[in-house]
Amino acid sequence: MKPRHYLQFSDFSRAEYEHLLERTRWIKAQFKQYKPYHPLVDRTLAMIFEKQSTRTRLSFEAGMQQLGGCAIFLSTRDTQLGRGEPVEDMAQVVSRMVDIVMIRTYEQEILDRFAGVSRVPVINGLSNEYHPCQVLGDIFTYTEHRGPIGGRTVAWIGDSNNVCNTWMQAAAIFDFNLHVSTPPGYEVEAERAGSYGKHHFEHFADPMEAARGADLVTTDVWTSMGFEAEDAERKRDFSDWQVDADMMQLAGRDAVFMHCLPAHRGEEVSADVIDGAQSVVWDEAENRLHTQKALMEFLLLGKVA
Repeated sequence: MKPRHYLQFSDFSRAEYEHLLERTRWIKAQFKQYKPYHPLVDRTLAMIFEKQSTRTRLSFEAGMQQLGGCAIFLSTRDTQLGRGEPVEDMAQVVSRMVDIVMIRTYEQEILDRFAGVSRVPVINGLSNEYHPCQVLGDIFTYTEHRGPIGGRTVAWIGDSNNVCNTWMQAAAIFDFNLHVSTPPGYEVEAERAGSYGKHHFEHFADPMEAARGADLVTTDVWTSMGFEAEDAERKRDFSDWQVDADMMQLAGRDAVFMHCLPAHRGEEVSADVIDGAQSVVWDEAENRLHTQKALMEFLLLGKVA
């Protein structure tokens, strides 16, 4: 059988996500009660990093160990990939030695090429185009705090980056409304908006109007990795797109704030919001650990009751 991969949020169905959310609840409960759960004994995760990371590496490495397996860190600086070895050649070798692979890279094409010849499941730990593990953790966090996300309104404020693209896919699958507000010139690509269903997505020129009545307000840094040369320009362009207390007051009464971290207080979010009562960013960060454990369990073992 060909392995199942997780390269975009759209790779799974609504029913499969409901299973993952339920498994995450159970796995997290075991963790909180200090009850060992080791379904992946003798399984090995290879983690290939082209981009730097804190939360992705820690959550995958700790998660695999907590499930009874082991994780191996590989940087492209320290492997033959950094010296020009074809992605397909490395995939052939790595997938014969481990049971599952997570890749954090720049181009989505790298993931697609690796998965195309891999003998084992491949997970997108982040690419320039998508960040499915982040949004999976975010949706679990919302359901944990406020219940099902279906029918709710999510406001994305800022850059139309990989996380924004993934929220668009999630809106179509979970049937919620996505309000996106970006500065002029940073709008969502038209082909992505069309692909993910216009009835779930609306663009707002005014970020305050995008946040009005929202159940969840979320953002990310103005300058993602790989765009550092544009930092000064982006700070000017995004200056009116900060999530602050005034914006959160326009959101729904029970609205929560999320950020995938790291955050720059005083830029994309004010300190009183990210450190305030509506913020769930620390639960959000922890839940990457638990959702990814459920994800690895599903990719390696299928549906576990």
